[in-house]
Amino acid sequence: MRSLGTAIGAGVLLVVLAACATSTPVGPGNSGPTLTTSAEPTSTGVEEPEFESPVPPGGKEVPENRIDAAAVPEGNPTTTWTEGDGSVLGVIAQEAGCGKASVEIAEQNAQVVKVVLVETTPLDQPVCTMDIRYPPLTAKLDAPLGDRTVVLSTRQDQK
Repeated sequence: MRSLGTAIGAGVLLVVLAACATSTPVGPGNSGPTLTTSAEPTSTGVEEPEFESPVPPGGKEVPENRIDAAAVPEGNPTTTWTEGDGSVLGVIAQEAGCGKASVEIAEQNAQVVKVVLVETTPLDQPVCTMDIRYPPLTAKLDAPLGDRTVVLSTRQDQK
């Protein structure tokens, strides 16, 4: 009989925990869940984009066929653009926790611009958060990008 009470108590606890996990927290600026009873669609008719373009206003995205990202790990961003007259190259980098992203122009010639996305982490490795950030970075080229191919690669440094 005692095990039946324990089983019922455990079941009630699971239901309460499940309800807490799916409820909307109440706090400043959030008065709790809202119940909509209208049969009318709640859509405004305007389709929202899934995400905002990381290319800044006035930037011109480099076409995918002019980006060689074979050396970039899968899942890392490869968005690349130019600004102004094309002599400023922008990229989206990836950094996490205590890491700090930077960009280096490794080589420039008539055919390619080789770009290294560097993430530098502290040598003494303090306790860090587990977040991932995607900062936009820019680098000045010797001449406008034009029809050159951008070759992206990554590197991990410690300092």
